Order: sequence, then C-alpha cells, then structure tokens
Amino acid sequence: MKIGIVGLPNVGKSTMFNSITKAGAECANYPFCTIEPNVGVVGVPDERLEELTKMYQPQKTTHAVIEFVDIAGLVKGASKGEGLGNKFLSHIRETDSICEVVRCFEDSNVVHVDGNVDPIRDIETINLELIFADIETVNKRLDKARKNLKADKKYQEEINLLEKIKENLENGISARAIDFSEEEEELVKEMFLLTTKPILYIANVSEEQLEDLEKDEMVKKVKDYAAKEKAEVIPLCVKIEEELSGLEEGDKKEMLEALGLEESGLDKVIKKSYDLLGLMSFLTAGEPEVRAWTIKKGTKAPQAAGKIHSDIERGFIKADVVSYSDLMKVGSMANAKEKGLVRSEGKEYVMQDGDIVLFKFNV
Repeated sequence: MKIGIVGLPNVGKSTMFNSITKAGAECANYPFCTIEPNVGVVGVPDERLEELTKMYQPQKTTHAVIEFVDIAGLVKGASKGEGLGNKFLSHIRETDSICEVVRCFEDSNVVHVDGNVDPIRDIETINLELIFADIETVNKRLDKARKNLKADKKYQEEINLLEKIKENLENGISARAIDFSEEEEELVKEMFLLTTKPILYIANVSEEQLEDLEKDEMVKKVKDYAAKEKAEVIPLCVKIEEELSGLEEGDKKEMLEALGLEESGLDKVIKKSYDLLGLMSFLTAGEPEVRAWTIKKGTKAPQAAGKIHSDIERGFIKADVVSYSDLMKVGSMANAKEKGLVRSEGKEYVMQDGDIVLFKFNV
C-alpha cells in the first residue's frame, strides 16, 4: 500500500519524508529538488508488539509496513503539464492515499513559491490541479458513455453519476466530499479518480506554535477546510520531527517528555495513514517470532490466514483467537486458555484489530 506525500515546494515535504523513512531524500531550499519520487518502506509503530516481545522473548519481532512515496512539489498548471506536472500526477495516480503537507509557519529564511504563507491557498492550488485532472477523466468517460447509450440504455445510470461528479468538481468540490449511494460507490471505484483517494493533511508548524495549537489560526483554517472533505489533520513541527528521528530510543523518549508529548507526530502520521487505507493488524506470537500481519478491515479468518501462506488458507480448519487486551490482562497464553478467553473461530469469523491468532489447517 502506497501513500504519496505531496505539497508545494518548500513546505517541509521532503524533510518529513526523510524523518519518516530515514531514507535521505535530497532536501534543499528550492523548487523541484525532488523530481523522481523517493520511496521508503516504514514499520507501523505498534506498542502491542513491544509487550508481546517482552512476554515471549522471540528470536525476532516484525512490524507491519506501509510505503511512503515522496512526490515532487506540485505547482499551478500541473494538470496541463506545467512544472513537470504530468509526471507528478502520474506518480500520484500510483498511490493509494495522499498525505498533503501544508506550511503553517512563517520563516523569512525559507522561501515560499507564492511569496507569502497562506495554507488554504496552498491546499487549493494542489487540490484544484487534482480536480482539473479528474474533470478531464470524467469528460472522457462521459463521451464514451453517451456513445454507448445509443446501443444500451444501462449507460444512463453511469451518465447520471458522471454528470453529478462533474458538477461538483467544476464547483471546486473533490469527489471524496460527495455523498454516493452504495451502487454509485462501486462505479466510482472503477474510475480511479485522484480526488477520491483518502487524504490526510499535515499542518507543518513552528516549535513556538506547538505550545498552543488550539488557538493557532492557521491550523484552525486547515482543520475547517479538511472537515468539509471528511479528512483529518495532524499538526506537527517537521523540524522537531527531523531531530527526533535521528535520536536513539532513550534520547527520543527524553525529548518527547521534555516537549510534553506522548508520541512523535510522525508515529501519529504513520498510524493514521495505515488506518486511512482501511488497514489493521492481526498478530501471531511465539518464540520464533512475534509479528503483525496487515489485512483490510472486514477480512475473514481464512483470507487472513492466506496472508501467512496460501496453503493455510486452502486447508483452513479453524482459528484459535484471543484478543490482545484479554491476553495482557491475564499475563500468559496458558492463563488465557484456562480462563476460557481463547476462542475457536470458523470460516465466517471477521478478524478484529489486535487478534492474536493460531491457525489450524490441513493440506
């Protein structure tokens, strides 16, 4: 699953990518220093794995992972190919969701591509380019559907939907903000529109702003805008996150405590991005390995088993399941079994986040 990090030039986008992935993407104070997208695979922070590792003392611990792609800064006219726009848009098409970094801090030493800091203008600059690209996609589909209508009246339903989407897009409304019926949702998925991709806004603030985010006007504007799009906002100071990412675990905890924070902003971004993609983790635990496995929310037990090995899905018999919270309450798997907390689940069981599972199978 890929998450594209986007933003205008010089908003802290590549610095954030570097901090998340420690992949060392080039980072400089001028536009277009990132042209080819940098890619980093990141472990999803999960405190449950740390506790299970203490319990089982395994040979190794494996986190779930997601992929972040640092996409070069978008500018006005990208949908028409301006500023290498076609390349940027194609990179965004290949991602599953968007993480948009928005500059909410003033700093005369960091140039802004438009001359001054205005987070809503910046958001709209990028979103309008995505909307323009989607209007082009919708128009092409409309032309095709109208031609097909002559031979088959079933295309009227698609035409009605496309016209509804087009009207909203032309009014500056992203497709993700439109209310669709279940039937319409299925059709929309097939269109692969850029503005249907889930989006998370990162409000990049200064260290001083962190002290009172509730009253910060720029952050408030971003949150109000995001609410209309059914999107979420995480305010963080990319400069501090860059410092934190370079520290050893102990020093990192000390710095977080000094800042009055429970976890780093980047850990929040990674967790929220995972959730944004509709993903969750089930866990396996034993002496060889403690591991988180990634599945879509709503996945049934046999398909979850298939994530470990296709043979386990094919020969699935049952799943012995205990919730992480129940296991932690009683302190060991033996105690969980003794207290009847380990359940035997069949093929129709829908997996829950944090289930600790042992699959039984026969092939």
